Amino acid sequence: MRVPVATAILDLNPDYSAGTELDDQRLIELLRVGDERAYEELLTRFQQPVYTLSLRLLNDEGEASDVVQEVFLKVFRNIGHFRGQSSLKTWIYRITVNEAHNARRWFFRHRRREVELDTDPYRTRGWREAIPDNTRSPFEVAFDHEQAGIIQAALDRINPVFRSAVVLRDITDLSYEDIAEILGVSLGTVKSRILRGREALREELKGDLKGRLPLRLIARTAE
Repeated sequence: MRVPVATAILDLNPDYSAGTELDDQRLIELLRVGDERAYEELLTRFQQPVYTLSLRLLNDEGEASDVVQEVFLKVFRNIGHFRGQSSLKTWIYRITVNEAHNARRWFFRHRRREVELDTDPYRTRGWREAIPDNTRSPFEVAFDHEQAGIIQAALDRINPVFRSAVVLRDITDLSYEDIAEILGVSLGTVKSRILRGREALREELKGDLKGRLPLRLIARTAE
């Protein structure tokens, strides 16, 4: 069977050698020329992290899914304007945070309702898997489904400005420098927001957990 010339050329493209991952610069170059496989790799690499970040910021699976779609639409439309002043991941996460904030503002303006505690085991497991094993964050108290729901509800109640910083640091495990780029604030402001967010979360959890767990498990100081 004769293989189409275009397909044969594409399959021989060294950018897509088996088991290799394009570096950011090459991926960006291919995205700019509309390379289909580059779009597939972008989605493979970032779709789940973007969804996880959106879910933690919004605590709503439907809203998080909508944010994912908006994020990648903006990435595809604006990749030609990306100048590489930050990493590709940082740029995408910045778009994600902005879209999540936009969605949250719309949500409270048009669809005010109580936030349900999600005790879905699959969702809880995805959250737990996203937390690095070596961190000591407030989320380490989530040893069962009930506590995971309590923590997510507490996270949802703290100031969105602080919540974004805490989620980016303690769940997404980004550096302070990356968080500063994503939020467009100084390094000192990032550290302040993380400290204040953790303290706010600790206070929320102290009431919800009613002393059932040591406070050292829900307190973390900035490095």
